[in-house]
Amino acid sequence: MLRAKDIAAMIDHSLLRPNLTVQDVKAGCEVAKRYQTASVCARPADVPLVRDLLEGTGIAVSTVIGFPHGTQTASIKLQEAIEAIEAGAVELDMVMNYSRLLSGDFDYVADEVKAVTDAAHARGAIVKVIFENCYLTDELKIKACEICEAAGADFVKTSTGFGTGGAVAADVQLMRKHVGPKVQVKAAGGIRTLDALLEMRRAGATRIGATATEAIMEEALAREAAGTLTE
Repeated sequence: MLRAKDIAAMIDHSLLRPNLTVQDVKAGCEVAKRYQTASVCARPADVPLVRDLLEGTGIAVSTVIGFPHGTQTASIKLQEAIEAIEAGAVELDMVMNYSRLLSGDFDYVADEVKAVTDAAHARGAIVKVIFENCYLTDELKIKACEICEAAGADFVKTSTGFGTGGAVAADVQLMRKHVGPKVQVKAAGGIRTLDALLEMRRAGATRIGATATEAIMEEALAREAAGTLTE
């Protein structure tokens, strides 16, 4: 039977809005600790703070690279990744340069993803590559999956949450179909209810990026108590 803790273990609690204060970040970490989420996904400058707040909890520290548009130079993304890991991040959500993907410059995209992934793996961290699917054709989503798998990425991810659209179950299904079993799928962007999370889970997502963690988890706990928490 599905448990509320299984839902929590899927959630990367997102603290990425640019106007969050340090107090907001601290409060967000308390939410993550209350429910034991998979990770807290923080802005790069907040990584040391989040690392300290989560110490000993078993909750991973994650951050974003090249966020939110993915158009930084490859060398800047690589340095950002290395600095984030040195500060305590163990999971990196890297925005693919989808402008270059849209331009058909697949070698550029592949080289960039591989450079960050290799550097992360050498330092014990994992990489989730964000596509920003709202701007891509299905053909380009499939190409992005192929590039990420060949580069050794650990996850492919639907969205930043800052584009014109967020996670769509059909995209999750498409991505799951076009990566092998070693690559997982993360859905993010607009997932604000338990039912929305469960829809992404059924589509093949194993991680969810969410700001509405508290609402999702309170609903999961209520359904668990009522015996109605099902797939």
